[in-house]
Amino acid sequence: MKHLNITMLLLVLLSMMDIKVNASIIDGINYNINDENKTASVVKSSYGRYSGHISIPESIEYNGEQYDVTSIGGSAFSGCSGLTSLTIPSSVTTIGESAFSGCSGLTSLTIPSSVTTIGESAFSGCSGLTSLTIPSSVTTIGESAFHGCRGLTSLTIPSSVTSIGMYAFCYCSGLTSLTLPSSVTSIGMYAFYGCSGLTSLTIPSSVTSIGPRAFEDCIGLTSITIPSSVTSIGEYTFYRCIGLTSLTIPSSVTSIGWYAFYGCSGLTSLTIPSSVTRIGQYAFYGCSGLTSLTIPSSVTTIGESAFHGCSGLTSLTIPSSVTAIGTAFSGCNGLTSITIPKSVKVIYDNSFEDCTSLRDVYCYIESVPTTSASAFQGASLSSATLHVPTHALMDYKNIAPWSNFGNIVALSGGENPPTVKKCATPSISYTKGKLSVKCSTKGASCITTITDTDIKTHSGNEIDLTVTYDIKVYATAAGYENSDMATATLCWIDSNPRTEGITNPIAKVEARPILIQSQNGVLTISSEGNTEPTPVRVYNTAGQMTGLTSLTGEMTSVNTNMNSGDIAIVKIGEKSIKMVVK
Repeated sequence: MKHLNITMLLLVLLSMMDIKVNASIIDGINYNINDENKTASVVKSSYGRYSGHISIPESIEYNGEQYDVTSIGGSAFSGCSGLTSLTIPSSVTTIGESAFSGCSGLTSLTIPSSVTTIGESAFSGCSGLTSLTIPSSVTTIGESAFHGCRGLTSLTIPSSVTSIGMYAFCYCSGLTSLTLPSSVTSIGMYAFYGCSGLTSLTIPSSVTSIGPRAFEDCIGLTSITIPSSVTSIGEYTFYRCIGLTSLTIPSSVTSIGWYAFYGCSGLTSLTIPSSVTRIGQYAFYGCSGLTSLTIPSSVTTIGESAFHGCSGLTSLTIPSSVTAIGTAFSGCNGLTSITIPKSVKVIYDNSFEDCTSLRDVYCYIESVPTTSASAFQGASLSSATLHVPTHALMDYKNIAPWSNFGNIVALSGGENPPTVKKCATPSISYTKGKLSVKCSTKGASCITTITDTDIKTHSGNEIDLTVTYDIKVYATAAGYENSDMATATLCWIDSNPRTEGITNPIAKVEARPILIQSQNGVLTISSEGNTEPTPVRVYNTAGQMTGLTSLTGEMTSVNTNMNSGDIAIVKIGEKSIKMVVK
């Protein structure tokens, strides 16, 4: 009775909408016919599964009238494993959910440029597909759209696509390389899960979020570039990417999620930027190849078992921002030396469990902290030395588990832990057409991020080209904290502009580079080869002038009296540049 009532309600609604939908088989293809807008949609066969080659026409004739074929309906060819090839006409704009799901015999396919939407699971399980070009008309790739297309070795994603849905390319194990266009702003959960053949990947600077498990089990991935637009690395994002050997986390990242790099046993070096405040549970669990690690003083929370089993680590300095130590470093059986700062108040169960190689613990805590009896369980404390403040020597000798150390001595060199030096802030310059960054710290490497406001997707017929680059650079070196971030803006202004008689202004108008840097509210403007005085005015977002000077040589400075983080509009001659004051 309930089923009958629903059917009657549907009929009433259709009659109210004055839409007539009829089913018809024409040349072996099943269609739903819409009399209202004279369109047809390919639907699942009512007499069996489609096989062989299917050519869908642009239009069909029904009852003496023409109907445009505009969509391939949900599950239209689902489970048609005998389907080997298919022609989709340019009249089709939508490929519905699960339209070709399980078409394992399909080896090639051309999606016409009329298609704007690829529905969820549209091609999931099409294991025979080897190559695919997604047309530039498509803006969204739905969830599980190509899930399990393990034969896919080549894929082109157009710059029209802005989001890649959950599970979109999950288990596409045949993919070896992939370039994501700069239009993509988000990568969904499980998007490339199990893409074991993927060896390299560049994530564009347009991406602001990477979903949990997005690259889990991409075991062939050896290198990856994470752009500075990403602010957090989610849970399980690179879980078990055992081929990953090196990684630079950008200075925009503030948190590293649970299990983010779990089991990345090939990882040998790691730079955690000073922007990170939280390292989640099991984040680097089992990264046995990791031989050096610097945790910046910005980190206040290190989750449970975050570095468990990092057996390649030999020394560890816990940052002075940490107040409690959990099981983050249990199973680090290669550790011979641990430095604990005076900020620590509590050491929990199994904090340094099975650190069997431990020889020296430098503990700068001035009074014995609350410590679990199992904090050093499995470690050979009887053959290790504990270094503590002189005035607390007897207290440590009388309280377990500290009293279990074979040798307890007073700290030498003062009651404070040795200060970890910070790399010098890099300098930025632009001369003779080359951008240069330098750091005075010996052996330091500079990590540079350049973003260009021109590199984005536009709509409309006119595109505003700013020719302006924002530059961020910090330095890192073994045994040092990362440097402070140096920033600059690079742009060009016309040099003796001429317009009369010029047929190709882009090629003819000369320009000179302008490099703008900011520190403590003071802007420094430099321009190589500048000979003509150029006025420089600085405004705040309210339109009030906050600085005035003239660029008469190759460099000038102006005090804006603006605070760090304020937006300044710098007008050099007739060109205006927006920038953040540091």
